[in-house]
Amino acid sequence: MRSIKTVHKQEGAALVVGLILLVVVTVLAISGMNTATTELAMARNDQNYENAFQAAETGLEQALAQGRFDTLNVVTFDINVINNDTVSSEIRFEDSTMVPDRAFSLGVGSGIAAYHFNATAVAESRRDGANVTDRDAAATHTQAFYVVGPEAPTL
Repeated sequence: MRSIKTVHKQEGAALVVGLILLVVVTVLAISGMNTATTELAMARNDQNYENAFQAAETGLEQALAQGRFDTLNVVTFDINVINNDTVSSEIRFEDSTMVPDRAFSLGVGSGIAAYHFNATAVAESRRDGANVTDRDAAATHTQAFYVVGPEAPTL
């Protein structure tokens, strides 16, 4: 009996397939890292905006709690909430009106008036303290209200 030897040529298909799979996995890993980095930046931006939002709310609350409602001058407050957040608040007199009819309150002609004010708080939240960056955030909140009090004498 004769034995026949056949020579098999290896064409390297396993090597090519392995390299292609390695490239695909590398591209997916890089894409995942870029996505994670972007999401982290978005989360930081959102956190900074939330800090500014809460600081503006605190500024309004502090301004209203002071009870300084002046019909002649704008009343301003500067509040330092936490390290990198600053708030500037103001209360501005808008107008005075008569109190509506007797169904609402004491009624027209009772010597009582409604004094209308606008309180505005502007807050800034900075990532790097005094340095301005593209990750800083700002929020502005306005609250309208009125105070019932004695009618101002007419001259």
